[in-house]
Amino acid sequence: MKASVDKELCMGDRNCNMLCPEIFKYDEDELMSIVLVEEIPDKYKDLVTQSAEECPGGAISIEGD
Repeated sequence: MKASVDKELCMGDRNCNMLCPEIFKYDEDELMSIVLVEEIPDKYKDLVTQSAEECPGGAISIEGD
């Protein structure tokens, strides 16, 4: 599984950062969340999926499973 954050859609509310800080980090320069890893480890897949589902801007995309 891979995740990405769309810069145009990210509202910077940091929900994903709070839910899964091992995968998402808020970039103060870009004023948006970024993904810290290329491939999502299995133990974080459910949290990343939840982050995408709960993202108010719909900015998180997931590829694969």
